[in-house]
Amino acid sequence: MTETTVLTETPASRGEEPEDRAERVAARAEAVARVAREFAAAVDEEGRFPREAIDEARAQGLLAAPIAETDGGLGYSITELCRMLERVGRECTSTAMILAMHHSQVLCLTRHADTDHLRDFTRRVASEGLLLASATTEVNIGGNTRTSTCAVRPIGEGRVVLHKTCPVISYGAYADAILVTARRSEDAASSDQVLLVVEAADLQLERQRGWDALGMRGTCSESFELDATTRADAMFATLFETISAQTMLPAAHCLWASAWLGMATQAGLTARSVVQKAARKTPGTTPPSALRLAELEVQLQSMTDVVRASVARYEAAWEDPATCESMQFAIAMNTLKVSGAEAVRRIVGDALVIVGITGFANRSPVSLARLYRDSIGPSLMVNNDRILQHTATMQLVSRGQR
Repeated sequence: MTETTVLTETPASRGEEPEDRAERVAARAEAVARVAREFAAAVDEEGRFPREAIDEARAQGLLAAPIAETDGGLGYSITELCRMLERVGRECTSTAMILAMHHSQVLCLTRHADTDHLRDFTRRVASEGLLLASATTEVNIGGNTRTSTCAVRPIGEGRVVLHKTCPVISYGAYADAILVTARRSEDAASSDQVLLVVEAADLQLERQRGWDALGMRGTCSESFELDATTRADAMFATLFETISAQTMLPAAHCLWASAWLGMATQAGLTARSVVQKAARKTPGTTPPSALRLAELEVQLQSMTDVVRASVARYEAAWEDPATCESMQFAIAMNTLKVSGAEAVRRIVGDALVIVGITGFANRSPVSLARLYRDSIGPSLMVNNDRILQHTATMQLVSRGQR
């Protein structure tokens, strides 16, 4: 494995020119991408957590990328986070998705930490390189993360307990802490939710179902019975509906879509290399597959424009909570998730047709087999039909402003 070169932030680097900063952001992403590429096949074949790439991300300070420099992080913008995920997504979908899910939780801390304990914990994420997971789904709620049946119960001395049956907690067994949703109290309505940070030492996870999946095998998205006993001030004072609208949902969709764009980009590059090789064999003659490659470029450019424009939309709205909580913004973020998931599946599939049987083979140097299997997952995780139904409901009452 290539030796790690850690890029440290210095007072001088914080005042660097934009070009220098972009180079440093790209260099950190490239360092993680190199390690992700080296171990991607093993992660997929063994269905295991991509520990080498996540360790490299930790060494590069990227687990704290969104955290302010004053709190020990790198102070990355939404755009910088997403460009990093584009690069990593080209090499290992599982690594990119884990980083995307982690950063959606870190962003919740950077924006909403409203107790001394949560602010201290945010600084610990930076100083210790903690990996965060999320437990927002629950059995019998139909995938609606804005509903909970489990509830927080106080037990005195500033402590609370919680039991939650989770159909999936991606990489939960490897996380240093999990952000968990629940009803505010046993008397609260199902939509009256809070978010708690529960560290691994305060958790008991009883595995209910393993993860031997078609694709995204390294995300280790297993099912657990979760029991937690933790501090009451590990619970955000801000309601989860606010955290979800302003941060968790739009951040997740932007970060996921950026990882998927990386996947699509890699598929396009592979297809292009194959067509170019065919063209070199017959100078002066355009291979039949060149037309298909041009059509693929149309799809890839469209996806790139949609994803990056959506990321820019979110970054522009970051300081404007009212915009983030608006119906039109929610519709736009839902649309991003659906369009990104559909686009990556089409692009990788069409690229596979261009590459041909060598792309179908698992051990070919131009294999797209793993990427194709991974590309099916985005349409299934938070199923597109469920998101479209939610969008349709909002459109029925929307006034149409954009």
